[in-house]
Amino acid sequence: MPRSPARGTPVFEQFTAPEQVGPVLREALAACWTDVSNAGGAAGFPYPPVDRSDTVPALERIIDALAPRSCRLLTVVQDGEPVGWLNLRRDLFELIAHWGTLHHVQTHPKVQGQGYGAALVQEARRVARDEMGLEQLRLAARAGVGLEDFYGRLGWREIGRWPGALRLADGDDRDEILMHLSAL
Repeated sequence: MPRSPARGTPVFEQFTAPEQVGPVLREALAACWTDVSNAGGAAGFPYPPVDRSDTVPALERIIDALAPRSCRLLTVVQDGEPVGWLNLRRDLFELIAHWGTLHHVQTHPKVQGQGYGAALVQEARRVARDEMGLEQLRLAARAGVGLEDFYGRLGWREIGRWPGALRLADGDDRDEILMHLSAL
């Protein structure tokens, strides 16, 4: 794994094939996902606590789908350790191949608020535009945790909501916020 040139300077890694993601990295990403979810992060699991039996199979499905044209894994590394990651996907069907979607955007709780998440999303924007030839990005975010503000500061705009789409617990339904970024 690459080392950061200075503490706090984000270093990015990109993976486009399953064989590029070794066992040490897989374990680090699953641990990150577990820690983010258990800290209340909106990263794909509704009912904390979660453990490796939840995160490992979900992560393996993402890794198994990696392909240069349609599915990439981006990580942000601090001092040689992955501290955040996301999945960037696109459908190759010609009517919609010009846009992609961000999934599972997350930074480890120990570095949240230090700019790694914003840097990771900006790197995804660059990869989408410069390497995948995409023209726009989309994502769905959980309401009630301030994500629309986070993405809004990065140029994303809310384009709609699915009311009550996410059931986090009995009596805790949340809207799913649909976000869009154009002019990559």
